[in-house]
Amino acid sequence: MKNLCFYFEIHQPMRLKRYRFFDIEQDHYYYDDFQNEERIRLLAEQSFLPANRTLLEIIQNSNGKFRCAFSFSGVVLEQLEQYAPEVIDSFDELSKTGCVEFLAETYAHSLSSVYDLHEFEQQVALQTEKITSLFGKKPTVFRNSELIYSDEIGEKIYNMGYKTILIDEVSHVLGWKSPNFVYSHPTLPKLKLLVRNFKLSDDIAFHFSDHSWSDFPLTADKFISWIKNMPEDQPVVNIWLGYEALGLFQRPESGIFEFLKAIPFFALQNNIGFLTPSEIAKKIEAVDMLSSPEPISWSGIEKDISLWNGNDLQQEALNKLYAVGERVRLCSDRPLRHDWLMLQSSDHFRYMSHKDAFGTYYESPYDAFMNYMNILADFLLRVDEQYPTTIDNEELNALLNTIYELEKEVESLENELKKLRSRKKPES
Repeated sequence: MKNLCFYFEIHQPMRLKRYRFFDIEQDHYYYDDFQNEERIRLLAEQSFLPANRTLLEIIQNSNGKFRCAFSFSGVVLEQLEQYAPEVIDSFDELSKTGCVEFLAETYAHSLSSVYDLHEFEQQVALQTEKITSLFGKKPTVFRNSELIYSDEIGEKIYNMGYKTILIDEVSHVLGWKSPNFVYSHPTLPKLKLLVRNFKLSDDIAFHFSDHSWSDFPLTADKFISWIKNMPEDQPVVNIWLGYEALGLFQRPESGIFEFLKAIPFFALQNNIGFLTPSEIAKKIEAVDMLSSPEPISWSGIEKDISLWNGNDLQQEALNKLYAVGERVRLCSDRPLRHDWLMLQSSDHFRYMSHKDAFGTYYESPYDAFMNYMNILADFLLRVDEQYPTTIDNEELNALLNTIYELEKEVESLENELKKLRSRKKPES
């Protein structure tokens, strides 16, 4: 039996305000609140809320047979809580159907998996905690920012307790292999890799309303027929896209919501089911391994990470930002820690790209770079006030080791306390 796996990514960065050189040391607030609220309200009204209503209707009309997954950055969840709390409520309603899975990722939708392992681990834990507190479900499947993945990153994620990772279909990684199977890590056979079918995903996300597209119009029965006609031994087709494609990029008048509503009818009629990523991992075995020595992603022609670190501007910004990671993690200043997260969103570095600055609100990559670096200069001065650069690495490492040992001791005591409580019999 073939299966469809629908997964939707939801992320919006905290957009930065115009910050000039003379603002450094004078203004420690970096965000364009008007632009952030306007963007979130636009997405809520044109995409998230109508899409959620559509999915809820689909789940109910299919008697729970339609299933899908979502991945949120902590950054977008914060903005939704502030500017559109009704969206959080609507996702909670979807969650209560039991047909929706939430995935783990980095809190800031950051590049920390490439630049700072300790930060990567902390952000994943923070995002998982956020998802659990909002929706009562702890993620068990991992999806990295921008689907960034390599063998090394896969090993890091596995060591964090995740046994299933979402990756993109990349020709030099798959070779002749089909994306419609489950694969494994080359040295960790228990780590399963689910692969996005980029053609079918992009057909919905980017081509659905394109009248010049050779397959226009895309109807539900046509889409399902493509899947039905795939080889019988291919068990799963992963359709993954940004959620804003529903209603914003593909407008309601294009028929996108009607298309989605019809998908389960034609799928079930053709004996095609629906699974979430965790269900795929449980039910379908890996057929082979995939190896990616260098990081891949789901963006750009090359599908590497050069959209975020491919030029001197981006590398300068990233290196200066992540150079202070250890010092920031020692700080107890909550506004500083929060700014640290917000400044890591991958979008800020994509706006500096000469290739594809998708979503930019700057006049040029240089404009994006200068604005970011002015903010970063102020941020680094604030970090230096907390832990001056005069503290050498040996002294800093000693502080970090002390904190690490204390954290281990606290964790050990908490585990011991849990054991004692579980042994304690209730009074009769």
